Amino acid sequence: MELLEAISNPVQVTHPQGREHSLTPREIVRELDKYIIGQQNAKRSVAIALRNRWRRLQVGGELREEIMPNNIIMIGPTGVGKTEIARRLAKLAAAPFVKVEATKYTEVGYVGRDVESMVRDLVDQSVNIVRAEMLKTVEAKARELAEERIIEILVPLTATPKTGNEQPFGFLFNQPDLTNGNHETTPPNPEEQEKQTAAEQRTRIRFKKKLKDGELEDREIEIEVNDAPSIASMQIMGPVGGFGMDEIAQNIQDAISNMTPKKTKTRRVTIAEARTIFIQEESAKLIDHDAVTKESIRRVEHTGIIFIDEIDKIAGKSKDGSPDVSREGVQRDLLPIVEGSTVSTRYGPVRTDHVLFIASGAFHVTKPSDLIPELQGRFPIRVELESLTQDDFVKILTQPENALLKQYAALLATEGVEITFTGDAISAIARIAFEVNESVENIGARRLHTILTTLLDTILFDVPDVISEKHITITPDLVEQKLASVARDRDLSRYIL
Repeated sequence: MELLEAISNPVQVTHPQGREHSLTPREIVRELDKYIIGQQNAKRSVAIALRNRWRRLQVGGELREEIMPNNIIMIGPTGVGKTEIARRLAKLAAAPFVKVEATKYTEVGYVGRDVESMVRDLVDQSVNIVRAEMLKTVEAKARELAEERIIEILVPLTATPKTGNEQPFGFLFNQPDLTNGNHETTPPNPEEQEKQTAAEQRTRIRFKKKLKDGELEDREIEIEVNDAPSIASMQIMGPVGGFGMDEIAQNIQDAISNMTPKKTKTRRVTIAEARTIFIQEESAKLIDHDAVTKESIRRVEHTGIIFIDEIDKIAGKSKDGSPDVSREGVQRDLLPIVEGSTVSTRYGPVRTDHVLFIASGAFHVTKPSDLIPELQGRFPIRVELESLTQDDFVKILTQPENALLKQYAALLATEGVEITFTGDAISAIARIAFEVNESVENIGARRLHTILTTLLDTILFDVPDVISEKHITITPDLVEQKLASVARDRDLSRYIL
């Protein structure tokens, strides 16, 4: 009975306000400190912007709609944490987040690719987040329904003997039942039928217990699954440049998919695989997809974050001093999206008035004032991120929860090898990374990846075939031996480091 109620009453989507309501600006900065070293000014700015979104939602009346988000431009060289700040901020707020590169909109001439696609990508991301949350809430019910379907396959109930006229449409022609030679029906024996039903129920209970105990996981059964059309057959037109073509292609594919009759095919799978397939099917039946769409759009409009990287690449003028038509065209395409407009998506219209936009760029050649004035005004908060120092590199290697040294230690631990770095070795790695950034090209913390990959190359290759030690210590001498000569040779370091 409970299972029938679960099917007939799909789960409704709740409306969480996100985690930002429980985080003050200081708490947001502390959370960001766990993953990003330094850049306190940038952390303060994004923390205030995030908290202001929660504050706006607490404002009543028409004034709430008039409060605009504090869009931010982060200025600084590559590898100093611009993208990581925005990504971690979105995770803290449990908000839909997409990262786009401004340069991709200049790839196909003046108009460029459809700038509105960033909003559509944000809506898709939001739908995935909300759907995943809802699938998790109905997982227990879906598992129960899935196991019922497996039991039906393992121990199907015997059909109840039929009585009366069995001929198709026989009642229209007064045709007798032809189930026996005398044209007479044989009524079922109630006692035999009751015994058979009781035996089947006992068998089902026994199989249910085995199923719960995991004793049948490797047993194979045949199930009916939806035969989805292949991607190749559904690809009407690929994503191409021009206004709205991505969305048109997606809408055509969706329409054809909805019109195409659902086909099924028989597959022979283990019970463990069948349970997973059935849980997915039952979960999709239990959730209210309209409510998922409505909640997804609400989250985009009130908590969505779009990170526009390399915005400095669409600023500035052409070499002869005249306006760069392609770059300025992209800026003017971005302007209504950032300012606030309604974008058509496959899930319905979405307003961007309160989406938080965070832009970033190195601005080595250009400066923020090279953007068109209208777009500059839509990013009122400007934050300059500082270049990383040698001390910052030491902290990046050791302090964050996802520090590089911790990552390599975890990788080698899977081989049964414990690796440690002495304090002097860490300082030597940080010094070499800083010097290479100064002499070759400043790529920020990303330089540490190349340094560590070169340093640990032999160890990562030889474990476990050649190196049998269970404990490896990285010393300053080893660092100097592996890296110093490469770092000193400027031409060589351009290729290796």
